[in-house]
Amino acid sequence: MSGIIDAHSHYIPPKVAENTAFFKIGWSDLDRQLSTMDQCGIEKSVLLYPTSDAHLNMGGWLNLCKVYNEAISSVVKRYPDRFVGAGILPPENVGQGLNSLMDLNLQVISMASSYEGKYLDDEKFFAVYEFASKHNVPIHIHPQIKNPIGDDRLRDPLLTPVLGYVFDVSACLGKIMMAGVFDKFPKVKFIFAHYGGVLPIIKERFDNTYMMMRKRGFVKDLGRTPGEIFNNLYFDTSGSKSPVSLLCALEVTDVKHILFGSDFPANQNLAESINVIKNSSIEASSK
Repeated sequence: MSGIIDAHSHYIPPKVAENTAFFKIGWSDLDRQLSTMDQCGIEKSVLLYPTSDAHLNMGGWLNLCKVYNEAISSVVKRYPDRFVGAGILPPENVGQGLNSLMDLNLQVISMASSYEGKYLDDEKFFAVYEFASKHNVPIHIHPQIKNPIGDDRLRDPLLTPVLGYVFDVSACLGKIMMAGVFDKFPKVKFIFAHYGGVLPIIKERFDNTYMMMRKRGFVKDLGRTPGEIFNNLYFDTSGSKSPVSLLCALEVTDVKHILFGSDFPANQNLAESINVIKNSSIEASSK
């Protein structure tokens, strides 16, 4: 499996990392990242924003986006064969800065699953989808770590990252679906982190409940089952070391819509994540 493309990795520029509560240590070491990639046979990595509290300490999102995007662009310019840059946008005015992403050679848009409780079904985000559709720019959706779903009742140093983060991704996906966004912007490649959260576990429940509710007129007509909608979305493995999780995801979509993602440096054991695919029961061509 030489020449692996890592669709979910992180690098936080030092000027951003120093303004966060969590990401100060180990998230700004490019030399270590490149060395780890070489050791694991990873040819190129997409650099995504993991969401943080940096905007609270940097004078707002506009300043954060400028500093972060320019720094990521500089990394890509320095290592064009090793990294793909993903840019971020200020959620209060997402249209501002869209064109600069192309000027900075940032080929992916990195979005959080929600912003202060607002999910990506909100019409203010439609300008991003129109831009992505026009310019064929993938949108990667990463868990929101600041005030994810249920944070007021769940807040805990273990439960929040384990449950709150991934549930926020699933809630985002569901909200986008119910708002008809996937149909309004069929050309956009939406990539959801962590297999779409709990989606592989509840995909069947989505379909069964939808069909039951449709018969009684309790839910609007989506034009097809949720499962048929999910089948056209993209998901990354986010460093998963579970062979069963991969097989569950393959009940949601096909191998062409599942991308390897290491979640480095949150995940330190890239080799084990790669071995899940190497040792899986799927066909060699699918691996």
